[in-house]
Amino acid sequence: MSQRDSFASKFGVLVAMAGSAIGLGNLWRFPYLVGTNGGAAFIIIYLAIVFLLALPIMYSEFLIGRRAQSNVFGAFKKLAPGSHWNVIGILSIICCVLVLSFYSVVGGWTLDYLVKSLAFKFTSESAQLDGLFEQTITSSVRPLIFMFLFVALSGTILLSGVKEGIEKYSKVLMPLLFVMVVFIAVRSVMLPGAMAGLEFLFKPDFSKVTSTTFLDALGQAFLSLSVGFGIIFTYASYVKREVNIVSMSQQTAIADTVFAIIAGVAIMPAVFSFGISPGQGPGLVFVTLPYIFSQIPLGGILAILFFFVLFIAAITSAISLLEVIVAYIVEEFHIQRRNGIFWAVGIVLFLGIFCSLSQGLLAEVKLFGNNIFDLFDKFSSNILMPLGALLIVLYVGWGMKRADFTDEITSGGKHGFSKWFLNYVYWSIKYLAPLVIGVIMIRSLL
Repeated sequence: MSQRDSFASKFGVLVAMAGSAIGLGNLWRFPYLVGTNGGAAFIIIYLAIVFLLALPIMYSEFLIGRRAQSNVFGAFKKLAPGSHWNVIGILSIICCVLVLSFYSVVGGWTLDYLVKSLAFKFTSESAQLDGLFEQTITSSVRPLIFMFLFVALSGTILLSGVKEGIEKYSKVLMPLLFVMVVFIAVRSVMLPGAMAGLEFLFKPDFSKVTSTTFLDALGQAFLSLSVGFGIIFTYASYVKREVNIVSMSQQTAIADTVFAIIAGVAIMPAVFSFGISPGQGPGLVFVTLPYIFSQIPLGGILAILFFFVLFIAAITSAISLLEVIVAYIVEEFHIQRRNGIFWAVGIVLFLGIFCSLSQGLLAEVKLFGNNIFDLFDKFSSNILMPLGALLIVLYVGWGMKRADFTDEITSGGKHGFSKWFLNYVYWSIKYLAPLVIGVIMIRSLL
């Protein structure tokens, strides 16, 4: 059996992990949550949740993946043979297939808008831009073409494997992503009235902090750090034994949060500069921001940069989702990587067609009151992801020997941690994490 591919450097691991974490939610959801939940007050709460709760769960995925050195399904055949823990792998794979099916549609929109920005298609009429977006997503053909291109590009990157594919491209794309979003942020804060946007983001207002604030921060932390997808699990299986799991997870969380904050600085000051009510989601990036770019000097160049940022954020997340599926197909069905990518891409595109058409031609097709796009979104976000995360922490906390946990998190004793820290992480995984994940699941279903 040929030697399994792996990351060549610690920096390669970091940029790949950051690429999986930094996605569209950092650009269109996090800044809005910050501003509407007390600015700096929300950031403080979010950071506390990330470091006290989300990171221990991230450590769980990391240590299982690296210990098994296998895909998310095959891992439990190694670590817990004859048990039912491999249901974690099944849930993770289904989750990645569903998420990538609708995420690739949105990725196609970002690619389409990048092309539009290169052609300077954006006008100064917001109504026209609203119509342009509506036309973009409801068309039966154009969105499919760009979705196909987006998924094909993701698959092409994976063709070269982990070291020459994921790591190589991440080393280029992630630094480029940070440089461009910083440039846009600098230009944004130079606009007249930008200070109102900065106050919206950073002025602490604890009067806006409610129980919902904590739940929003919890949900955002889980989504943003890719907990419950099987992504961390799969990437960790390509990580060498000497890499510090704790340090790598912390650096990923910091990079993800810093990017989200810079993205907020790039977006919100510009929104407030034009007296537009801040919003979130696709409407913010595909309607509001193109209108703003059309109003400012050199806005066409900024539009190109912004949609390139959006595209990079989308595709680095997409390749991590696709790799979970590819690793499973290649290792469990014992086929060549090229063929595994072909099958994974084919499955995603097949389901993606229905997600795309559900915005237009199949809009009236409803399942449980949702179109296909929204159904995949809600089922994966509200059920599969938290359930996967719950089962992972239950396995580490209750199904794994404490000695194995300590051995893996310390890399066989290579990295020393205080007894207090190890106890805190272990008891957080065993008791606190399942409780909090349960709360998130109940809230999402109500």
